[in-house]
Amino acid sequence: MSAHATPEMWTPVPLPEQVLARESMAPISGTSLWFWDTGGEGPAVVLLHPGTGSGASWGYQQPVLAKAGYRVIGYSRRGHFQSAEGDPDNPGVASVDLNELVDLLGIDEFHVLGLAAGGTVATDYALSHPDRLLSLTLASTIMGVTDKSYIDLLTNLVRPSFFTSLPKDFQELGPSYRAGNPAGAAAWLKLEEEAISGKQLTQKNANAITWAAVETIRTPTLLLTGSADLYTPPSMLRLQASHLRHARVEIIEEAGHAPNWEQPDRFNAILLDFLKRH
Repeated sequence: MSAHATPEMWTPVPLPEQVLARESMAPISGTSLWFWDTGGEGPAVVLLHPGTGSGASWGYQQPVLAKAGYRVIGYSRRGHFQSAEGDPDNPGVASVDLNELVDLLGIDEFHVLGLAAGGTVATDYALSHPDRLLSLTLASTIMGVTDKSYIDLLTNLVRPSFFTSLPKDFQELGPSYRAGNPAGAAAWLKLEEEAISGKQLTQKNANAITWAAVETIRTPTLLLTGSADLYTPPSMLRLQASHLRHARVEIIEEAGHAPNWEQPDRFNAILLDFLKRH
């Protein structure tokens, strides 16, 4: 490199070509959900999107997992991209919707990956149906824990009141990524804008998710976050790990709240290594 050369701020990862997948609508209680399914004979991996995303958020994961031999399923929760909203006064239980979907697809056991708000659904499902999970990956999520001390920590210190007024890409994408890959940040923002067409629904949990409940989870668990995640910084991940002492803990440097999008190569390598072990 010459003395006057400018070092590359970021090396963008091109979005890979997607593996052919069946797309359809799944009729479940009270609504219907859009999903895609790569099929195949391998173990199933179900991907649970963040609150700002949808079943279309997994472009970097779908082909990588499928080519590694997994049957990969992604879907949009109620009111998200291409899924029906159903009755807004009766939004249902997200983990129950998940259970109905895997039943319809004939899946008995599966790996589940929950990112951000999807991690709350995954945690709730692990409490209700531990016998159906091969593994549990919780990425950049607050898990839905309701203990007052935890809620106070989140609302007073981690995400004070002004936080929700910030632009979504500022909240969720790390500063290194926004500065180094503006095109990637714009593509993420487009997916976010398309994810919810109307009012976002707040679905219930089947369980009271407390630290005491979390400590009963025995499913092999991966806890993962980005070092620049404003929602779940590494200190929060370590707090979660203190209640899931068997869990594997991984922190992806320079990634924000969307590590699967910002650092897909590193994210996928960690995920595949974990899945292969379980």
